[in-house]
Amino acid sequence: MINVGLYYSVKRGHEKEFEGYFAKAIEALKAAGGGFLSGKLYKEVSNESEYMIYTEWESIGAFESFIASRDFHEATEFGKTILEGRPRHRIFTSA
Repeated sequence: MINVGLYYSVKRGHEKEFEGYFAKAIEALKAAGGGFLSGKLYKEVSNESEYMIYTEWESIGAFESFIASRDFHEATEFGKTILEGRPRHRIFTSA
């Protein structure tokens, strides 16, 4: 199992839209299988436009398949309309 932190800066006024999109995306990932285990959304305490999505995946291969998928690229295109800059991610594994 691996964990991935995905970091986003959302344009002011689009926070609720981002949160709603996240909820739909998590349900779609769960329904699709593909090695996704779970995901949680966190909001920065000092800046309500900064978010981290913390996800669990069966393997790094499952995550890489997801980021190569059409669904991910469609989400990325949508994100360009409500995000400041490029999202980034970090992969974490057990020590």
